Amino acid sequence: MNQVAHNYSTHKRVQEYNPIKHKQLNKLNKKVSFSGLEKIIFLAVVGTIIFGSMKVVGNYAAIYEVNKDIQKVKVSIESHEKMNSDIRLQVSELSTYERIWEKASQLGLTLNENNVKVVQE
Repeated sequence: MNQVAHNYSTHKRVQEYNPIKHKQLNKLNKKVSFSGLEKIIFLAVVGTIIFGSMKVVGNYAAIYEVNKDIQKVKVSIESHEKMNSDIRLQVSELSTYERIWEKASQLGLTLNENNVKVVQE
């Protein structure tokens, strides 16, 4: 008798059916399949995202290169401006009246007041 009671209780547990758990298990085990069009659309979206990302990174690299070139040109302009200001200073020092008179005297030139003409700017 003890054996019969044991079999009955085991048999009763196996036959218990919970429809809510059964539906949840079916939903979890169900495989999702995509149609061919959905796969193509998915690949197109992923490809567009990858292409856009590469394009953005490429643009940033190009902008970086242009900014680097701009900085090089600015440095070059500054050095040429400094050189030009140094040359202007030399020209102003070398074009003084006293220096011109000294060079003329060294070359043997004399001042003839009859040949002097005043030129106004």
